[in-house]
Amino acid sequence: MSGASDSGPTGDRPAWLVWAAPTLLTLAITLTGIGQAQLWRDELASWSAATRPVGDLARLAGTIDAATGPYYLVMHGWTALAGTSPTALRLPSALAMAAAAGLTARLGARLAGARAGLLAGLLFALLPGTSRYGQEARPYALATLLAVLATLALVGALRRPGWRRWTGYALAVAALGLIHLIALTLLAAHGLVVLLATGRGPAAAGVDGPDGERPERPTTGEPTAPDLPADHGRATAAPGAPRGGPGGSRGLLWRWLLAVLPAAVLVTPLVLEARGQRSRQLDWVDLARLPDLAALPGGVAQSGVVGGLLFGLAALGAGRLGRRALLPGAAILLPALLLFAAGTVLPLWVTRYLVFTVPFGCLLAGAALAGVRLAPALAVVTLAGLLGLPDQAALRHTHEWPRSAPVDYAGAARVIADHEQPGDAIVFSPRHSWLFLDLGVAYHLGSREPRDVLVVRDERQRADLWASECDRPAECLAGVRRVWLVVSGRRGDPLAAVGGAKGAALRDAFTVALVQPRAGVTVALLVRRG
Repeated sequence: MSGASDSGPTGDRPAWLVWAAPTLLTLAITLTGIGQAQLWRDELASWSAATRPVGDLARLAGTIDAATGPYYLVMHGWTALAGTSPTALRLPSALAMAAAAGLTARLGARLAGARAGLLAGLLFALLPGTSRYGQEARPYALATLLAVLATLALVGALRRPGWRRWTGYALAVAALGLIHLIALTLLAAHGLVVLLATGRGPAAAGVDGPDGERPERPTTGEPTAPDLPADHGRATAAPGAPRGGPGGSRGLLWRWLLAVLPAAVLVTPLVLEARGQRSRQLDWVDLARLPDLAALPGGVAQSGVVGGLLFGLAALGAGRLGRRALLPGAAILLPALLLFAAGTVLPLWVTRYLVFTVPFGCLLAGAALAGVRLAPALAVVTLAGLLGLPDQAALRHTHEWPRSAPVDYAGAARVIADHEQPGDAIVFSPRHSWLFLDLGVAYHLGSREPRDVLVVRDERQRADLWASECDRPAECLAGVRRVWLVVSGRRGDPLAAVGGAKGAALRDAFTVALVQPRAGVTVALLVRRG
């Protein structure tokens, strides 16, 4: 594939516009309404973990959340500077997605030309999934950024081998593994490309250009002077031979293995720790089934119709790119297939774990659109944005799924704040659930939260995300005159929703004075009988 439209800057526009336009557009979109949706359950876990002392964070990683521990540590430092408002908690993700858009465009320019890169970056900016995970205090946006950064660094290291480029690649891969263990499945795609480049050269691996920064080089089979390694003078490669520095082509493979070694050393303790936590951390995940693969495009794009459009364009782009589709195509297929295969025997299949593959789908889609004139190509990108508008609006209302089932933690907290009195207590049911009713109310009430009367060891003391309650609730409730009961769901009789000894103790000693249902949660004021 050649031609000015694919290999150089788009028309008379400067080369920096290729990455700057997607970066700024993504930032503008993700910042729009970034604080509008309430923190949802996963973000409440991030808030709870990130606001603990570093020692407590280390203990938490040893109990339940080792895989996300490095992200919590990053957020610990960030929240100390920026605070814990929804906007502050989500801003690192918005910045990461904006940078990922720019790097997606840069990678697209390297592999398929400036126009393909620009269209890929713009398409990525308009996806509902980009906004969804760019507005979430979770590690997926950072993982997406690091996945693209590592892949871009790999392309640079294969095209112009040198210790600085391989060091940059090693750092990106290590950071990727620490932020998101499953994102290291991307190394399967990288390894495949390195093997091909080792055996047959970068051209066979599809990473030899065109480059959006300079004109396409003649296809003589001879490497041009800027691409030669520093010690090329020791031996002259035959036409078409792969470039690899010392050791010839085998040097590429050894350099790659050496570059991924730090990541292996750093993440191995996390993997071993997380393996023992899987039964608690992923007890809500079902084993993967074949229909789950079909739902993947809509899941990562956060829109079925936009995901379908992206998948179709990516397939067309793969056909148009030929061998240059190998790296982005493998970066989509191999992580998905590896996670699916593992998910058929272990509860690991969660579509958002594969969000880091989306930029590579956008790259292939951009290559497909680069085959037509710029105006109709931009029209298709705009159409994708318009089709995603309902989902864009919905995700700014709630991050819960389905979107029709939000949990109004803030509304529950307002009911309590408006009616509380000194000496009030609070009780939650269910306590040990992924809804995190206690964390949600605590986040919005802060120091104004009534005493959690049944708690004997809180989350920090347990090094967990859940607190422990007393075994004899009737004794713990003795002397309490008013209790705020917070239960999941909309309940006409909230006391009836509380089971076990806790429910019996509440029903025996208290009567309901006030019931205030909110979306996904009900707040009741209980007063002691007599």
